[in-house]
Amino acid sequence: MGSLVLQNVSYYYNDTPVIDGLNLTVGKNEIVCLLGASGCGKTTTLKAIAGVLEAKQGRIFVDGQLVSDEQTFTPPEHRNIGMMFQDYALFPHLTVASNIAFGLDKATKLQKQTRVNEMLKLVHLEDCGDRYPHQLSGGQQQRVAIARALAYKPSLLLLDEPFSNIDPLVRFELIADIRRIIKAAKVSAVFVTHSKEEAFAFSDTLAIMSSGKIVQHGTPEQLFSMPSSKVVAEFLGQGIYLSAKVLTAAEYQTPLGVVKSFNEHSDNSNIGQIYIRPHHIELHKHNGQTSAAYTAKILSQRFIGSAYIYSLIIAEQEIEVAAQYGQSFDINESVIIKIKPHTVNFFKL
Repeated sequence: MGSLVLQNVSYYYNDTPVIDGLNLTVGKNEIVCLLGASGCGKTTTLKAIAGVLEAKQGRIFVDGQLVSDEQTFTPPEHRNIGMMFQDYALFPHLTVASNIAFGLDKATKLQKQTRVNEMLKLVHLEDCGDRYPHQLSGGQQQRVAIARALAYKPSLLLLDEPFSNIDPLVRFELIADIRRIIKAAKVSAVFVTHSKEEAFAFSDTLAIMSSGKIVQHGTPEQLFSMPSSKVVAEFLGQGIYLSAKVLTAAEYQTPLGVVKSFNEHSDNSNIGQIYIRPHHIELHKHNGQTSAAYTAKILSQRFIGSAYIYSLIIAEQEIEVAAQYGQSFDINESVIIKIKPHTVNFFKL
């Protein structure tokens, strides 16, 4: 059994399901991200795991121990779960060392000092034990929060939007650092965010939530390249749909010509849609060619330093596409559209 197991867990608010028959297993030392749009049920799921609210049905196991079902409810303080909040929740009147030691009330003074020193070393704040939270940067406060959550050796760590208040310039450096800390502590974690960029950088696997259910669970690479539904495909990245007819196991006829796939189609359906992301699209100069399979006009452009991003209408849908290195186009210029071979996402009608 994993560090966390949810079996058919549901929670209702005014008879409306907020989480609905949810199943999830988090393995030992695994970081799982609950990812979805606002209102999908991810924070409610986190609260049910923590015991802040009581699930209406289903079973929850933490480190093999049943903590919630229709007859059992273990209160939060007895679940051996660490929590890390969006606002850090550090005690302003306590030093860094005292904040970290706060949950170690059953330890001796020597045990507390030893554990605090271990955690300060783990989070690279060895010289900050005597400081107060207001004397630290946001990133340092975040490390203190993770050290406090891990100090009493929880079976599971829960993180609720932990990076939303961090300066974007250092956010991904901190994400890498917190991930290293959690892996070094050998603890499993469930991480909630609405940012797919944070989820890709921080987690081992993603559980995409929609309407209180997990619609797909897998590695970031699996979900991005092989989404099981349009909900997952659209949430993980901008794109457009093209009507498609299956020609062969790896070829599709579309309004933009034949699109070749790196993976083979195994569904019995032969009519549907394929989802095309911006990096699947190539823009080429028209140069007066009359045999171009498909063309579109440049609507607008913006420069991002390494490339130009162009907005255009393809199959009656607007999309932004990065030009290849050295390419540039003018507003209202007609360009040739080509779809590169890729792992095609085909959805039957």
